Amino acid sequence: MRICFVTSGSLDDYARKYADPTADVVCLGFQALGEVSYERELRGETGLFEDVAILSKEQGGVVVCGCFTDARGIRRKSVVVAEKGKILGVSDMCFRIDGGDFRCGAGIKIFETGAGKLGIVVAEDLYFPRVFETLSACGAELALCVFEQLDGSLEQTLMRAHAFLYGVPVCICSYGYAQAADIGGKLRFASPKNACLYDFTREQEYHLVEIRQRGFYRRKKSGF
Repeated sequence: MRICFVTSGSLDDYARKYADPTADVVCLGFQALGEVSYERELRGETGLFEDVAILSKEQGGVVVCGCFTDARGIRRKSVVVAEKGKILGVSDMCFRIDGGDFRCGAGIKIFETGAGKLGIVVAEDLYFPRVFETLSACGAELALCVFEQLDGSLEQTLMRAHAFLYGVPVCICSYGYAQAADIGGKLRFASPKNACLYDFTREQEYHLVEIRQRGFYRRKKSGF
Protein backbone atom coordinates (compact mmCIF):
# COMPACT_ATOMS: atom_id res chain seq x y z
CA MET A 1 0.00 0.00 0.00
CA ARG A 2 1.46 3.36 -1.02
CA ILE A 3 0.45 6.30 1.19
CA CYS A 4 0.91 9.95 0.26
CA PHE A 5 1.05 12.30 3.27
CA VAL A 6 0.04 15.89 2.55
CA THR A 7 1.40 17.95 5.44
CA SER A 8 0.75 21.50 4.21
CA GLY A 9 -1.44 23.39 1.79
CA SER A 10 -5.09 22.97 0.88
CA LEU A 11 -6.91 20.15 -0.85
CA ASP A 12 -6.89 22.20 -4.08
CA ASP A 13 -3.15 22.79 -3.78
CA TYR A 14 -2.53 19.06 -3.65
CA ALA A 15 -4.88 18.36 -6.56
CA ARG A 16 -3.20 21.02 -8.74
CA LYS A 17 0.47 20.60 -7.79
CA TYR A 18 1.20 17.27 -6.18
CA ALA A 19 -1.44 14.71 -7.19
CA ASP A 20 0.21 11.29 -7.47
CA PRO A 21 -1.81 8.57 -9.22
CA THR A 22 0.46 5.87 -7.77
CA ALA A 23 -0.82 6.49 -4.23
CA ASP A 24 -3.39 4.03 -2.89
CA VAL A 25 -4.20 6.32 0.05
CA VAL A 26 -3.84 10.10 0.23
CA CYS A 27 -3.84 11.45 3.79
CA LEU A 28 -4.21 15.21 4.31
CA GLY A 29 -3.88 17.16 7.54
CA PHE A 30 -6.40 19.53 9.11
CA GLN A 31 -5.11 22.45 7.03
CA ALA A 32 -6.46 20.88 3.85
CA LEU A 33 -10.17 21.62 4.44
CA GLY A 34 -10.22 23.81 7.54
CA GLU A 35 -13.75 24.57 8.82
CA VAL A 36 -16.69 22.57 7.48
CA SER A 37 -20.27 23.54 8.38
CA TYR A 38 -22.72 20.67 8.06
CA GLU A 39 -25.60 23.10 7.57
CA ARG A 40 -23.90 24.91 4.71
CA GLU A 41 -22.87 21.60 3.16
CA LEU A 42 -26.47 20.33 3.27
CA ARG A 43 -27.83 23.57 1.82
CA GLY A 44 -25.36 23.36 -1.04
CA GLU A 45 -23.59 26.60 -0.10
CA THR A 46 -20.29 24.75 0.19
CA GLY A 47 -19.05 21.49 -1.30
CA LEU A 48 -15.97 20.63 0.73
CA PHE A 49 -16.87 16.99 1.32
CA GLU A 50 -17.76 16.75 -2.36
CA ASP A 51 -14.26 18.00 -3.20
CA VAL A 52 -12.80 15.17 -1.12
CA ALA A 53 -14.98 12.65 -2.97
CA ILE A 54 -13.97 14.11 -6.35
CA LEU A 55 -10.29 13.88 -5.46
CA SER A 56 -10.72 10.23 -4.45
CA LYS A 57 -12.34 9.55 -7.82
CA GLU A 58 -9.53 11.29 -9.68
CA GLN A 59 -6.95 9.38 -7.64
CA GLY A 60 -8.80 6.10 -8.10
CA GLY A 61 -8.24 5.26 -4.45
CA VAL A 62 -8.79 6.43 -0.87
CA VAL A 63 -8.58 9.99 0.46
CA VAL A 64 -8.42 10.65 4.21
CA CYS A 65 -8.72 14.31 5.18
CA GLY A 66 -8.79 16.16 8.49
CA CYS A 67 -11.21 19.03 9.14
CA PHE A 68 -13.00 20.99 11.85
CA THR A 69 -16.71 20.26 11.63
CA ASP A 70 -19.48 22.53 12.90
CA ALA A 71 -22.92 21.09 13.64
CA ARG A 72 -25.07 24.04 14.75
CA GLY A 73 -22.35 25.50 16.91
CA ILE A 74 -20.96 22.19 18.16
CA ARG A 75 -17.41 22.03 16.86
CA ARG A 76 -15.44 18.80 16.53
CA LYS A 77 -12.15 17.61 15.15
CA SER A 78 -13.05 15.17 12.41
CA VAL A 79 -11.65 13.09 9.57
CA VAL A 80 -13.60 12.42 6.38
CA VAL A 81 -12.84 9.29 4.35
CA ALA A 82 -13.72 8.83 0.68
CA GLU A 83 -12.98 6.17 -1.90
CA LYS A 84 -13.34 6.32 -5.69
CA GLY A 85 -15.85 9.16 -5.63
CA LYS A 86 -17.89 8.06 -2.62
CA ILE A 87 -17.86 9.40 0.94
CA LEU A 88 -17.43 6.39 3.24
CA GLY A 89 -17.98 8.34 6.44
CA VAL A 90 -16.73 10.86 8.98
CA SER A 91 -14.90 9.94 12.17
CA ASP A 92 -14.83 12.36 15.14
CA MET A 93 -12.34 12.71 17.98
CA CYS A 94 -13.70 10.62 20.86
CA PHE A 95 -11.91 12.19 23.82
CA ARG A 96 -12.04 15.78 25.06
CA ILE A 97 -9.29 16.89 27.44
CA ASP A 98 -9.96 19.49 30.17
CA GLY A 99 -12.98 21.01 28.43
CA GLY A 100 -11.21 22.05 25.24
CA ASP A 101 -12.78 24.07 22.43
CA PHE A 102 -13.77 20.97 20.47
CA ARG A 103 -16.47 18.57 21.65
CA CYS A 104 -16.05 14.82 21.63
CA GLY A 105 -17.81 12.59 19.16
CA ALA A 106 -18.84 8.95 19.52
CA GLY A 107 -17.48 5.74 18.11
CA ILE A 108 -14.11 4.52 16.88
CA LYS A 109 -14.30 3.69 13.19
CA ILE A 110 -12.62 1.28 10.81
CA PHE A 111 -13.22 1.74 7.09
CA GLU A 112 -13.02 -1.26 4.79
CA THR A 113 -11.42 -0.03 1.58
CA GLY A 114 -9.75 -1.47 -1.46
CA ALA A 115 -6.43 -0.56 0.17
CA GLY A 116 -7.24 -2.45 3.38
CA LYS A 117 -9.00 -1.95 6.72
CA LEU A 118 -8.09 1.56 7.82
CA GLY A 119 -8.58 2.48 11.47
CA ILE A 120 -8.91 6.26 11.87
CA VAL A 121 -7.44 8.05 14.89
CA VAL A 122 -8.43 11.70 15.21
CA ALA A 123 -6.01 14.19 16.80
CA GLU A 124 -5.65 13.81 20.60
CA ASP A 125 -7.24 10.36 20.53
CA LEU A 126 -3.60 9.36 19.92
CA TYR A 127 -3.07 9.83 23.67
CA PHE A 128 -5.55 7.11 24.64
CA PRO A 129 -4.40 3.46 24.43
CA ARG A 130 -7.96 2.10 24.42
CA VAL A 131 -8.44 3.57 20.92
CA PHE A 132 -5.64 1.42 19.55
CA GLU A 133 -6.71 -1.60 21.60
CA THR A 134 -10.16 -1.30 20.02
CA LEU A 135 -8.77 -0.93 16.50
CA SER A 136 -6.57 -3.99 17.02
CA ALA A 137 -9.40 -6.11 18.43
CA CYS A 138 -11.66 -5.14 15.51
CA GLY A 139 -9.17 -6.11 12.82
CA ALA A 140 -7.68 -2.82 11.59
CA GLU A 141 -4.67 -3.37 9.32
CA LEU A 142 -3.40 0.18 9.81
CA ALA A 143 -4.06 2.94 12.34
CA LEU A 144 -3.95 6.25 10.49
CA CYS A 145 -3.82 9.31 12.76
CA VAL A 146 -4.50 12.84 11.49
CA PHE A 147 -2.96 15.24 14.01
CA GLU A 148 -2.70 19.04 14.11
CA GLN A 149 0.86 19.85 15.13
CA LEU A 150 3.38 17.65 16.89
CA ASP A 151 4.70 18.49 20.37
CA GLY A 152 8.33 17.41 20.25
CA SER A 153 8.91 13.65 20.44
CA LEU A 154 5.86 12.78 22.56
CA GLU A 155 3.61 11.75 19.67
CA GLN A 156 6.34 9.69 18.04
CA THR A 157 6.94 7.84 21.31
CA LEU A 158 3.23 7.09 21.69
CA MET A 159 2.94 6.02 18.05
CA ARG A 160 5.75 3.50 18.45
CA ALA A 161 4.43 2.22 21.78
CA HIS A 162 0.87 1.71 20.48
CA ALA A 163 2.14 -0.09 17.39
CA PHE A 164 4.19 -2.47 19.53
CA LEU A 165 1.60 -3.08 22.25
CA TYR A 166 -1.40 -3.63 20.00
CA GLY A 167 0.20 -5.08 16.87
CA VAL A 168 -1.15 -2.47 14.47
CA PRO A 169 1.18 -0.31 12.33
CA VAL A 170 0.60 3.38 13.06
CA CYS A 171 1.02 6.40 10.77
CA ILE A 172 0.71 10.07 11.73
CA CYS A 173 0.02 12.92 9.31
CA SER A 174 0.41 16.32 10.96
CA TYR A 175 1.19 19.87 9.93
CA GLY A 176 4.73 19.86 8.55
CA TYR A 177 5.57 16.25 9.38
CA ALA A 178 4.61 12.65 8.68
CA GLN A 179 5.86 9.45 10.28
CA ALA A 180 5.13 5.75 10.63
CA ALA A 181 5.96 2.88 13.01
CA ASP A 182 5.81 -0.88 12.48
CA ILE A 183 4.44 -3.51 14.88
CA GLY A 184 7.92 -3.96 16.35
CA GLY A 185 7.75 -0.37 17.60
CA LYS A 186 10.41 0.79 15.18
CA LEU A 187 10.26 4.08 13.32
CA ARG A 188 10.00 3.13 9.65
CA PHE A 189 9.34 6.48 8.04
CA ALA A 190 9.64 10.17 8.94
CA SER A 191 9.66 13.19 6.66
CA PRO A 192 9.07 16.96 6.84
CA LYS A 193 8.39 17.09 3.11
CA ASN A 194 4.97 17.84 1.70
CA ALA A 195 3.28 15.13 -0.39
CA CYS A 196 5.80 12.54 0.75
CA LEU A 197 5.31 8.86 -0.12
CA TYR A 198 5.54 5.81 2.13
CA ASP A 199 5.23 2.23 0.94
CA PHE A 200 3.41 0.45 3.74
CA THR A 201 3.71 -3.31 4.20
CA ARG A 202 0.91 -5.16 6.00
CA GLU A 203 2.07 -6.92 9.16
CA GLN A 204 -0.01 -9.18 11.39
CA GLU A 205 1.33 -11.21 14.28
CA TYR A 206 -0.77 -13.21 16.74
CA HIS A 207 0.43 -14.56 20.07
CA LEU A 208 -1.20 -16.43 22.94
CA VAL A 209 -1.16 -14.21 26.03
CA GLU A 210 -2.34 -15.71 29.31
CA ILE A 211 -2.84 -14.22 32.76
CA ARG A 212 -3.97 -15.50 36.14
CA GLN A 213 -6.33 -13.26 38.06
CA ARG A 214 -8.91 -13.36 40.79
CA GLY A 215 -12.59 -13.16 40.05
CA PHE A 216 -15.13 -14.96 37.85
CA TYR A 217 -15.95 -17.27 40.75
CA ARG A 218 -18.69 -19.86 40.20
CA ARG A 219 -19.83 -22.41 42.73
CA LYS A 220 -19.55 -26.02 41.69
CA LYS A 221 -22.94 -27.57 41.06
CA SER A 222 -23.92 -30.40 43.35
CA GLY A 223 -24.93 -33.74 41.89
CA PHE A 224 -28.54 -34.51 41.13
